[in-house]
Amino acid sequence: MGLLDNKVAFVTGASSGIGRAAAIRLAEEGVKVALVDVKAENGEEVKGIIEEKGGSAITLECDVSKPEDVETAYKNTLKEFGRLDIVFANAGINGVIAPIETLAPEDWDETITTNLKGTFLTVKYAIPYLKEQGGSIIITSSINGNRIYKNFGFSAYSTSKIGQAGFGRMAALELAKYKIRVNTICPGAIETNIDKNTFPAEEELEEIKIPVEYPEGSQPLENGPGKPEQVADLVYFLASSLSSHITGTEIYIDGAESLL
Repeated sequence: MGLLDNKVAFVTGASSGIGRAAAIRLAEEGVKVALVDVKAENGEEVKGIIEEKGGSAITLECDVSKPEDVETAYKNTLKEFGRLDIVFANAGINGVIAPIETLAPEDWDETITTNLKGTFLTVKYAIPYLKEQGGSIIITSSINGNRIYKNFGFSAYSTSKIGQAGFGRMAALELAKYKIRVNTICPGAIETNIDKNTFPAEEELEEIKIPVEYPEGSQPLENGPGKPEQVADLVYFLASSLSSHITGTEIYIDGAESLL
């Protein structure tokens, strides 16, 4: 028996990048996985990989910024698997990258709503199910807003990410008596496709940038971005009893990038 055999995980943003790698990693450890994405078909490839390895997974369509979508996704997870043990609140966007002066209020709202409200809803609607036996909630934040501020134009994104860290600490205290642990991971540069949801205003950004140069590269440990599978290993650790006394903590996984 593995540490996570027959546990059930709810993974948002599960079709690509960190979410995809984490879902596969958890499934390899015996976890049944609800693959949650804005379009259910986006998760079909991951579902196929999990099933080929002998695991169990379902795909669920859910916009994490919509309460009714999140609530329904949890109900369908419980209908299929009968319980909930692990929540990976991972879905997010970079959004529009622009100076504060020119950033449109609606673009600010979209980033904050998807990243921060989406995390709140993902945690909120999980609580009644996790209270039954305890569990682990893992939130994907970032080094942006928590340790570094040199990515000019990322004011909305960084605000959402530091907000997630604060929310995670509050949730950890509130839910501790139910044996629900809440931790936040803060990745640096990771090889994912989140840049597809990034819209930089390049000319406007040139006006506010302060030169920051790293002649030898900006990721000291590996001299390049991390891999989603490395983050997936951290998610596994936080989901399992190996981290049974860890809650309310931010863990940085960035190859020392944020220390420069």
